[in-house]
Amino acid sequence: MIRARETHGCTVAVELSGYRCIANVEVDGDPVIRPGDRVRVNGAPVRLAFGEKLTLRRTATIVRATLVERLWTRLWGHTGMDELYEVSFSPGRAL
Repeated sequence: MIRARETHGCTVAVELSGYRCIANVEVDGDPVIRPGDRVRVNGAPVRLAFGEKLTLRRTATIVRATLVERLWTRLWGHTGMDELYEVSFSPGRAL
């Protein structure tokens, strides 16, 4: 099965410090990324030393999901949400 693919320029911002460990990608043209779509940033892996921050230009390839994949992702996407957060109702340290 041949999937629809799009290639766009993108800006990659990466920071590794005592306060942040982030990687953010902004795709040019602000394309709509729907459930099940895959975005791959092309190029060599980015390696930073502790305390460094880097912004660079790359290309990104968007592989569009099929209708079945899109429906599957929508159906099962919410079941793993509880793994993304942790809530505590304790007033302080455990005794």
